Amino acid sequence: MKILIADDSKAMRLVINHMLKQAGFRGHDIIEAADGNEAFDAIHRDDPDLVISDWNMPGRTGIEVLQEIRAAGIDTTFGFVTTEISPEMRVLAESAGSSFLIGKPFTPDDFQRALDDIIH
Repeated sequence: MKILIADDSKAMRLVINHMLKQAGFRGHDIIEAADGNEAFDAIHRDDPDLVISDWNMPGRTGIEVLQEIRAAGIDTTFGFVTTEISPEMRVLAESAGSSFLIGKPFTPDDFQRALDDIIH
């Protein structure tokens, strides 16, 4: 499975990759994007099976990336790992087609619960 991790923090991209491994999701092709514009381009170029995105990023926000790819008819599984989670964000994410929303700080169990039915 090809997984895109989009976050403007290199350290956070590494942490998410590590959490995936700790949650038992190993051996996948991991690609990274350092902002929303890179994520948008990578989705079109690399056709990932799963996108794990930060909400707040330069260029395009994660929700803007999700809304734009859905408007283009791209149905890649997409979810968020973000610091701020409000009820309004949950509603917006779900209505835009997000599969999950994981709050920081997080544990491998959070990834296991969110991704168990997604990653094979």
